[in-house]
Amino acid sequence: MAAKAGDNPDSLMALTTAFCLKNLRRTMCYLGERNKLCLRSDVFLPSEICDKLVNTYSIILRNVFICLLGYCAVYNTYCSKHGKVPNSLHKGEQAMSVLQNAGHDLIELHLTYCNNLSASSLRTLTRFRQTLVSLSLFGCSRIFYRKGGAPLVCDEEEEEERPASRQAPDTDFSFQGFNRLRLLNLGGLPEEVDAEALLKPLPVLTSLDLSGVPLPKAAFLAHWKERLASLVLYNVDLSEELINTVVELGHLRHLDISRERNSKFMMTRKILTAIVQGLVNLVSLDISGHIMLDNCIVPHFEEAMGRPSIEPCKSSIYPFQELKRPLQFLGLYNTTLCNVTHIPAYKVTGSKNEDQVLNAIEVYTEFRPELAHRAINQLFDIARIQHCSQLLRALQLVIAALKCHKYDKSIQVTGSAALFYLTNTEYRSDQSVRLRRQVIQVVLNGMEQYQEVTVQRNCCLTLCNFSIPEELEFQYGRVNLLLLKILEPVRQDGSIQRIAVHLCNALVCQVDNHHKEAVGMMGFVKTMLNLIKKKLQDRMCDQVMEFSWSALWNITDETPDNCQMFLNCKGMSLFLDCLKEFPDKQELHRNMLGLLGNVAEVRALRPQLLTPQFISVFSNLLDSKADGIEVSYNACGVLDTVMDKMMEAIRSWDVTSRRNINYRHITNIIINVYPTLHPSLIKSNLNSNCF
Repeated sequence: MAAKAGDNPDSLMALTTAFCLKNLRRTMCYLGERNKLCLRSDVFLPSEICDKLVNTYSIILRNVFICLLGYCAVYNTYCSKHGKVPNSLHKGEQAMSVLQNAGHDLIELHLTYCNNLSASSLRTLTRFRQTLVSLSLFGCSRIFYRKGGAPLVCDEEEEEERPASRQAPDTDFSFQGFNRLRLLNLGGLPEEVDAEALLKPLPVLTSLDLSGVPLPKAAFLAHWKERLASLVLYNVDLSEELINTVVELGHLRHLDISRERNSKFMMTRKILTAIVQGLVNLVSLDISGHIMLDNCIVPHFEEAMGRPSIEPCKSSIYPFQELKRPLQFLGLYNTTLCNVTHIPAYKVTGSKNEDQVLNAIEVYTEFRPELAHRAINQLFDIARIQHCSQLLRALQLVIAALKCHKYDKSIQVTGSAALFYLTNTEYRSDQSVRLRRQVIQVVLNGMEQYQEVTVQRNCCLTLCNFSIPEELEFQYGRVNLLLLKILEPVRQDGSIQRIAVHLCNALVCQVDNHHKEAVGMMGFVKTMLNLIKKKLQDRMCDQVMEFSWSALWNITDETPDNCQMFLNCKGMSLFLDCLKEFPDKQELHRNMLGLLGNVAEVRALRPQLLTPQFISVFSNLLDSKADGIEVSYNACGVLDTVMDKMMEAIRSWDVTSRRNINYRHITNIIINVYPTLHPSLIKSNLNSNCF
């Protein structure tokens, strides 16, 4: 049998890492003074293992763990663009303080979009100037400003929105003494900061990222022309001077001059040719987003000859015909060049086909969410209209993007929409249980972390693609809590409300009683009754109304506690109101009577059903033809309680006593309904003078 997508087992490294993290005190740590977790002296952790431990633990990162492994070579953390860190290191300064006090050397430090960091954190970095080899401050623009450079604010949200330009840049910091620093990412460096003055003290740079950084005088980059192997100038305004400087960097192996925003700069055949001729060691080039002039491409009739080839001599793009070998990577996303036939590169980003789109998602997710969003949207169209042939890769890339950008609305909307189509019936048979569980996890994460109508709708719809309750049972409590939270506002979006109630109903159908009891304790019964009450006020009997009663029917089945909750929350009053307001809604009557049948099965609750009003209503429903005999049957079930009371009363009669009453009516009942009663009672009645 062919393996399904995502069916490969976890690596031994992944399994071991997970076990160690769940059992720190049993594997590598001990509890020291003041209950402080300490690393055992006999434990030696190579840097690659420490890196894996920290990255795996990043979701629930704790200060103590960084203290333990601060020396370990790598510290990575990802903050959102909005300055919210989704773990216990919610204060950027606190994170840097932890690193400073760890007492270990640091080789790599990667911080992304951490806007809570200020200039004091820069000074903390100087403690590691003798050991740091790799540093990323991508999107951490506030780290270059003094805290006192702008009016004080008390509200954290206001602090996040305050533009950095209102603060005073810190001119005291310098990279002087960072003599081992080779890899540096300063993407988003503010224009008030002099990039040239900041970078010049670094003697051995081999990789530099200046994404979005203004470079009015780019000639200083030639300072590293004998060393620089990677240069990223994404969203940098290009000029002739800058291009001339770049082509002098003869040791470059990776060059990224792509862009997302509009520019007057034209990528001409002459410029591309100069790049290819000047950078003979180039293996990776990204020119995505540029306006390309037509003279870069060979005529169509010439291009169409032969099978697609990656050989430079056959390139459909003239300048690339001078390459000595195919590029390992070529970024052509959002350019006309991605549509040509012969592209001399093993990996290409673009929008021509599924492979190019998936490459774009993979390459741009971490640092280019705006491009990743567009690529995911194109994958959505492929899955919806055409057919996704690389299902496993597509799902893994979308899952990774959703995890990476938890608070990015565009990513969350397009990613959740793509998941809906990638998990539907067409693709379901090709997906393993493990892969589908990964999808469920990331969908629930989205529902928890992003309270936005479109995201919530997409997530709920995606859950509908799964077998319920079977495939959701491993997250049963969590998914129910999230759905009930969605249904709390009675004025919720109609489509979301309808889907959420449908899911709630499916989740309490055919599950064990302990699941039903647990969901009942979460407030399930009260939530459903609130929805019913709102629909009654609107005089509307729609799917939400019917699903709500059906859900109550399911959750009260053989579950006395939930039946009691129904009565305590004035469910009987709503039953009567619904019956009066919607006398002809047979499906509604079926669901309501099914629920009351469950309540009537609980002996301790039966007296609450034996009021003249309820008995009269149930008697009238005996003649109902709704859903065959369903409504009439359940009405009988409720009235059977009355008959049981009659039975008890009749059995208690003294048959030898003198009876001066007409027995005809009661005798008929006894003969037709209770033929198994005591023979003496029946005989006594038959011998009376009434016959």
